[in-house]
Formats: sequence, C-alpha cells, structure tokens
Amino acid sequence: MTKSEYHPFAVTRREFFALAAAVPFAAAPSAKHLPVGLELYSVRDALKKDLMGTVRDVARLGYECVEFYAPYYDWTLDYARQVRKELDDLGIYCYSTHNDLRSFSQDGIGKAIDLNHILGTRFVVLAHPGNVSGIEGWKRVAETVNKANDILMGKELHAGYHNHDLEWKPVEGQMPIELLSANFDKSIMLQLDVGTCVAAGGNPVTWIERNPGRIRSMHCKDWSPEKGYKVLFGEGVAPWKKIFAAAESTGGIEYYLIEQEGSEYSEIETAERCLKAFRQMRA
Repeated sequence: MTKSEYHPFAVTRREFFALAAAVPFAAAPSAKHLPVGLELYSVRDALKKDLMGTVRDVARLGYECVEFYAPYYDWTLDYARQVRKELDDLGIYCYSTHNDLRSFSQDGIGKAIDLNHILGTRFVVLAHPGNVSGIEGWKRVAETVNKANDILMGKELHAGYHNHDLEWKPVEGQMPIELLSANFDKSIMLQLDVGTCVAAGGNPVTWIERNPGRIRSMHCKDWSPEKGYKVLFGEGVAPWKKIFAAAESTGGIEYYLIEQEGSEYSEIETAERCLKAFRQMRA
C-alpha cells in the first residue's frame, strides 16, 4: 500500500508539485480582516539578546500579533506584566503561546495559566509532544492534551496542538495526526504548521477541509525540496492561495502566524520580506 493510498491527506511528491503549480488558484476571501503575526522563534537569536527591543522591531514591521515560544514559561509573573505592558503600548497582541509538556502537567499548568492570563492569550499550544513511542504513546498525548484542556477551559483558555512532520508519518498502520484529531476534544485548536505538513507529503488543503472550524491559527512556513525550511514564504511549493481559501471558508482561521527557521538574510529582514510576501499573496 502506498502512502497516498493509505492516507487521504497525503499526496505523492509529483501530485503535490502539480497541485502547487496549478493555475488559476482559488481566490482567498479578502473582506474579513485577519491579523497576521510572527512566531517569535523566527527571531530567536535577537529575542535572547533583547526581548523588548525585538518585539518593538517586529511591531514596527507591521506585525499585529506575536507568539512567544517555550522559554517564556521561565518568566516571573512580574516580567510577564512588563511584557504585556510593552505589547499594549505597541498595540499588538499575543493570542497564543507555544509550550513544552511542563505547561500541560499537573504541577506546571498553574503557572502557564497565570502567564497566559497576564499576556491576554486565548490558546496554550503544545508545541511538541516529546518522545512518543507507538500508537499507545500517541493516545497518551491526546489524553494529556484533553486533560489540560479541561482545566484550561475552566480558566477561559483553550489548549492547542502544533504539528511537526512526525504526526504525518504512519505508526503501526495509523497516522498520528488522524488519531489526535479524532481523539482531541473538538474545542482544541489544531494549529497547522504548513511547512512540516508539506515536507512530510501531507496535503494541507485537504486537512483543513476535513477539520472544519478547528484550524483557528496556522504557522505560515514554506518548504521546498531544494532549500527545505530555509526558503522564504511564498518561494516554496505550498499552494498558499488554496490554503488561505480553505482556512477562511472552512477551517475557522482567526489569525495567521508567519514562522521562519532561517534564511540567507538576517532574522529581522527575513521577517520583513515574509510579511511583504504574505500581504501580496492575500491581496
């Protein structure tokens, strides 16, 4: 059984490139304004040196929101309040944070709730499940996220899950991404990382259409066979206009987040170039 025969969301490399090259693209809806932000892992080196200054630089580029990643969990609550004040002064938002398993543990979820309340976020996203062994391991991941979501909902927050490429690779005859989608509570956000989906041979458009209302944010990261994730947004093989159309008509998208793992340009220039390309693509 081939990968594409096994998995309805997978396509062969040839099929996907044909999809990416197809014209005309479906037009993405433009009437509704959707914020575009930056996953701050994109500027991780600058962030380590000067967090506040980097957030100001990102805001000056025109980003409307930011997503802090796992190291934010080590902040004190007082420092989180300082960050929130900076966001408010800049007029930008933090709708979600990326978290490791500490934020989903019985001992650690309380601090995650406190930090996210201060930042004004809505989604506490599990960025990576750690080492997962077999299908039973993936079932435990779903159970962990569901239990955390039950607690978070009582605090006016929701859990989210961010995919990498491993969720799109068969394990014991099953696709982990399908198992998670089927076992998660429907209120849990499925934060789609487009680049890793594409790199693993998945079809992001079909995935969005099969999960209506659950793709409430996505990481707009591109991929190409030549440059991998180092390609700038819009210069890889992801069919962005089809993705936008599906996300905005079916997926329930509420905000976009550009993510870049690196390029030939500086972090800030990379973020600037990607934002410009994003705006042109959605125009």
